[in-house]
Amino acid sequence: MSDEVFDAVRTMVAVRDYADRPVPDEVVTRIVEAAHLSASSMNGQPWHFVVVRNREQLQRLAGLARTGPYIAGAALAVVAAAEKDSRFGLSDASRAIQSMMLTAWADGVGSNWVGFSGMREVADLVGIPDEYDVVAIVPFGYPRHPASRGRKKRKPLAVIASAETFGDPFPSS
Repeated sequence: MSDEVFDAVRTMVAVRDYADRPVPDEVVTRIVEAAHLSASSMNGQPWHFVVVRNREQLQRLAGLARTGPYIAGAALAVVAAAEKDSRFGLSDASRAIQSMMLTAWADGVGSNWVGFSGMREVADLVGIPDEYDVVAIVPFGYPRHPASRGRKKRKPLAVIASAETFGDPFPSS
């Protein structure tokens, strides 16, 4: 049995400092394809993704994202939007974003989720119509410094997961 997917989940960390190195086209395509292939409720696919690689546009995005000035240093960013009238748009787009981030990480490309919903100025900048809500900007790039693969501070599993009913500790190894 392969542990590649679990290993990506286990070791992925937020990356906010990127090397001045382009991400190859085939890796970018794989990242976007991961979003495209993500499951969605009733296969509605209520999302749209805008891939931004232009340096000036990345700087503009960074200026609009209060919590993400580091977008300016990324090799690319994906603006992820969900259809406003979709009951499941937010959760489906979130699933697709996580798929992109894990796929990128498996290729050695770091990322981080920036913002959360209601970024109309970002939507206007990249031409996303009013029927969509920008869910996130996700910058991608090779980490400038070696990432601390897997060094995560997490609450004990028994604290955040229960067996059968809330409060009955989930057994952990």
